[in-house]
Amino acid sequence: MSQGHRSGLYAVSSALLAMSRHLEVRDVLKTIVASARELLDAQYAALGVPDDHGGFAQFVVDGVSDAQWKAIGPLPRQHGILAAMLHEARPERLADVRKDPRFEGWPSAHPDMSDFLGLPIRDGDEVMGALFLANKNCPKPEGGCGFTEDDEELLTILAQHAAIALTNARLYERSRELTIAEERSRLAHELHDAVSQKLFSLRLTAQAAAALVDRDPGRAKGELQQVAALAAEAADELRAAVVELRPAALDDDGLVATLRTQIQVLDRAHSAHVTFDSCGVRALPAAQEEAMLRVAQEALHNALRHSGAARVDVSLARRGQGAVLSVTDDGSGFEPKATRRAGRHLGLVSMRDRASGVGGTLTVESAPGKGTTIEMEVPGG
Repeated sequence: MSQGHRSGLYAVSSALLAMSRHLEVRDVLKTIVASARELLDAQYAALGVPDDHGGFAQFVVDGVSDAQWKAIGPLPRQHGILAAMLHEARPERLADVRKDPRFEGWPSAHPDMSDFLGLPIRDGDEVMGALFLANKNCPKPEGGCGFTEDDEELLTILAQHAAIALTNARLYERSRELTIAEERSRLAHELHDAVSQKLFSLRLTAQAAAALVDRDPGRAKGELQQVAALAAEAADELRAAVVELRPAALDDDGLVATLRTQIQVLDRAHSAHVTFDSCGVRALPAAQEEAMLRVAQEALHNALRHSGAARVDVSLARRGQGAVLSVTDDGSGFEPKATRRAGRHLGLVSMRDRASGVGGTLTVESAPGKGTTIEMEVPGG
């Protein structure tokens, strides 16, 4: 075996081993991109995992500095050659990507690219992502591509193993989510039992204090002090519950990705069409993100279970330093004032409390037969 073939096989083996070491999807994506760029000696590499809304759920690059990436701006959309690889599921090897008729330009801060090699990452009929390289570090033939057929074959092998690594990582994360859900359910039951015991003791102590007020004020005062202590303990337990039961996905993925994932599940599970759109939203303080997620969940529950809506649209947009969440349905609607007078709140009280608790506001627009829009705005950090 020649030295070139031996070093090539070693590089492929190292790349595959690196992919197999990681179980987190994000880590797997980064390893795939870095391995591909190093293996084929390219200046730039990237991998995009598409979402169902014409964009990318994740987009990982290698060869671009953090400052460059920040200057480029929002994630790219599915267009041009990227869209061709995703929708037509075929490799693309180009001498100059800028001269391809499908090329639609890029942001001013985007690095300049010429020769290009890209292909889809597939698992059976599913296209899991698009992997591409640009600017091979070698002398370019006149009017030709620096990437060769051998490079394409090597990247194809890498993409096949990348699909396996991505599938394993997704399965691991789903398994972890189930484990976390089970643990959170167990914790919720334990907290419920602990708080219930505290409240039961508090109730008995308060009853004893009430009975002693007239005939033994001194003992009644002691019982009331015990009531205060028990109430403080119960409050501590409840605060612990809020902290422990913070949605895990928020910590890992942020508000936009968490909402998108949950809404995709709801869209599949219900006959109503449920959509999600986001625009320019930056990371918010943790308490605000959790409050917005809880309000969205409550509003979606009302729309899908009680309104008879055929369509529910959820949007999250930047507003100043903060963000605004909107949940709109075309359901039966209601009269908010009449609902409050009747003592039926549809979770509106808790939603308003969540909004005000993080310095935000909640507005509700609805009328019988006119659908409902619930909007929550938070100020940001």
